[in-house]
Amino acid sequence: MHLTLKKEATRPPGMNSLQQQARFDDFVQEFNTERPHEALAMKCPAEIYSASSRPYSGLPDLTYPLHDRDALVTACGRICMHRKRLNISTVLAGQRLGIKEVDDGIWIVSFMHYDLGFIDLEQKTLQPLDNPFGTRLSPMS
Repeated sequence: MHLTLKKEATRPPGMNSLQQQARFDDFVQEFNTERPHEALAMKCPAEIYSASSRPYSGLPDLTYPLHDRDALVTACGRICMHRKRLNISTVLAGQRLGIKEVDDGIWIVSFMHYDLGFIDLEQKTLQPLDNPFGTRLSPMS
């Protein structure tokens, strides 16, 4: 599907972002409603799709009882600590993170049950863990 999308919606590219988005929208419409798919017994995805009966209510309120504090990620993907702005990620905008000091000026940052990385306040950087979804670090370590 991605190769088909690339061939049909980006060559040639739209003259601006609005024209390019219109090309993507046209592709999605055709791909889902007009093109039969072999994997779907030659039916279109729109013929098969049904919405979930369970409504999505978002994440529960996040609390971090084992951390020193929590911080809200701004719309631009930052948190503020000790009057310093630290870039985290716009992906987490609006979410609460748990923060715990593990050494002098070194803080571990967690989202839900996942440790994302360490903040060094002197350098004002987040050093991400290699795989935050792998083995967990204990906030008490």
